Amino acid sequence: MGGMSVTMSADRFEELIADALDSIPEDLMRMLDNVVILVEADSPAGHPRLLGFYYAGVLPDRITIFRKPILSICHTEEQVVTEVRVTVVHEIAHHFGIDDERLHELGWG
Repeated sequence: MGGMSVTMSADRFEELIADALDSIPEDLMRMLDNVVILVEADSPAGHPRLLGFYYAGVLPDRITIFRKPILSICHTEEQVVTEVRVTVVHEIAHHFGIDDERLHELGWG
C-alpha cells in the first residue's frame, strides 16, 4: 500500500465510527430504526475496494463497514471519520433507492 494508509487499533476505529454516526443528519439516522452497523476487518474475497455493504433480508438489516479497505485510503483519523460517514450514508441511501447521482447532488460525493 505504501505510506498512504493510516494505522489504528480496531477499538479506535470503532470510536471513529461512533463519531461519524454522530455527525450524520438526524433525519437520515431516523431511517435506521431497524439497522445494526457492524465492523469487519476485511471486505469479502474478490472485493478489496469495498468499503461498506448493506444487507437486508434478515432482521435487523445490517450495514457492514470494512476497516482495512477504509484505512488503506486514508491518511488521517479525520479522513477515516469522513470516509465512514460517507460510506454509511451511501449504504443507507442505496437501501432507500437513492442513486449515486442524487447523492452527488446532495453533496455526499
